[in-house]
Amino acid sequence: MATENGPTLRVVENLAWKLRRRQIVGSRATALETLLVLRQVITKSRFSNMEQLVTIIRGVGRRLVEAQPKEHSVGNTVRKVLHHIREEYHTAMKGAATETYSGFTISKFVLLGQPRKQTVVPKTESKGTLKENDPDDPDAFARSLKPVLMEAIQDVLDELETVYDNVSKNAQNHIHSDEIILTLGMSKTVESFLISAAHHRNYTVMVLETAPSYGGRGMAKTLSTAGISTFLVPDSSLYGLMSRVNKVLLGAHAILANGGMFAITGSLLAATAAHAHSTPVVVCAGQFKLTPLWNLYHEYGALDFGDPNQVLGFEEDGLVDKVDVVNPFYDYVPPNLVDAFVTNDGDHPPSSIYRLIKETYDDEDNEL
Repeated sequence: MATENGPTLRVVENLAWKLRRRQIVGSRATALETLLVLRQVITKSRFSNMEQLVTIIRGVGRRLVEAQPKEHSVGNTVRKVLHHIREEYHTAMKGAATETYSGFTISKFVLLGQPRKQTVVPKTESKGTLKENDPDDPDAFARSLKPVLMEAIQDVLDELETVYDNVSKNAQNHIHSDEIILTLGMSKTVESFLISAAHHRNYTVMVLETAPSYGGRGMAKTLSTAGISTFLVPDSSLYGLMSRVNKVLLGAHAILANGGMFAITGSLLAATAAHAHSTPVVVCAGQFKLTPLWNLYHEYGALDFGDPNQVLGFEEDGLVDKVDVVNPFYDYVPPNLVDAFVTNDGDHPPSSIYRLIKETYDDEDNEL
């Protein structure tokens, strides 16, 4: 019987509480926290077969996704862990079967000459053989499988911890000397990408302020400190500058199954202006942001809104009662406005995203 103990439930609810109150923000931060919680859950839970383990993990995933459905990396991480666990489980089962029957081979058949003797091919059970639903030892399956599961979790953790370096490793192939690059907002992935390219190329970056969050100011300061020629420009200058820009570099909040994406507000405007000037738009993002979800039927990206007071102050008595003020965190950028996604597993056109998702997650986990 699959069970979760009290401390495990407290860990899950604690993370759900933090997600609901936005105490943890950012795709990578939420993915890492989700992964650490899943590791604790698997370590402490009891299960006697694979179906029970999957049920436990899906249950945790549902609780966390319901707490903050707008942080897509939470569900993505759960799906990725389930995919790795199934792979490791099938590998372990094949290994156990191979070891059980390893005594009977063609070479031994020829050498022995008398293969009918029962004593020459004994069936031995290895210590690590997976035994599901064993009534004599209900914990045998979990005990033998957990070390393998920890390895699967560690693989995902290693991918998250090295995502910036792996996305940036080929930056010099995308950015060339004397180019003018335009970006906006504060994205650690884009920041790492630009700093990596600066080790090999001399180029200029124009950073939009990205009102009302003004994340571009922090990005410009970081790039300038790294020795990159950087200009901080107001958002209203975007169309005037685009004719001078060689490439637009964007971050992503979530990459959808159709090749579109959610990105910080202002990204749609930048991508549209780039499209009008035939300027390439390149998106830097880790593959943990790939989500099998489709979300194309609303006006504002991700339906995630900030404080409208940042856009129009409440003291404006003459306007507040006459207008609806929205402050969306993200834009939806359709796939036709993106030229390439640079991920920790190579470069991909928007049309390849669906194939990548099929390789990264199992179909049965699309809905947790």
